[in-house]
Amino acid sequence: MTNTPEWWFYHLERSGPERAAGPLLEKCLERGWRVLAVSSDARRRAALDEALWTYSDESFLPHGQAEAAGLDPARQPVLITGELKNENGAEALLLLDGASAPTDAPYARCMVMFEGDDRAVRDTARAQFKAAKDAGLTCRYFQQTAKGGWKEAGA
Repeated sequence: MTNTPEWWFYHLERSGPERAAGPLLEKCLERGWRVLAVSSDARRRAALDEALWTYSDESFLPHGQAEAAGLDPARQPVLITGELKNENGAEALLLLDGASAPTDAPYARCMVMFEGDDRAVRDTARAQFKAAKDAGLTCRYFQQTAKGGWKEAGA
């Protein structure tokens, strides 16, 4: 893995992260990447777990919650957790609810998903963007469209 991850920021305006994460996680899996999805909020982790079971009638996103009884975290293509502990060998990191990681985190891509109306989380995302940009890392910023997709915008 790399010490120079790309940092991609997803500004939610139409739906919560549990609904918006599915397509992004699916694209990561299509690339052959495992994903570590981190949120300190147990309710958000449960909502993300539920949303991934039902996100598409045409596909299944294999995933598990790190705290589930009997779950082997190492076997999960998408591991939902409250800790920044890469137990599944993930190449991509999804940070939710203001979770953070070092700028040089050992991932190919760090994705920060934040809701525009949550000021504290938005401010954390801004600080993460600035830190990554100041470190000379690739940063991309996307805003959610009216249809729920993404449009790249200037930061």
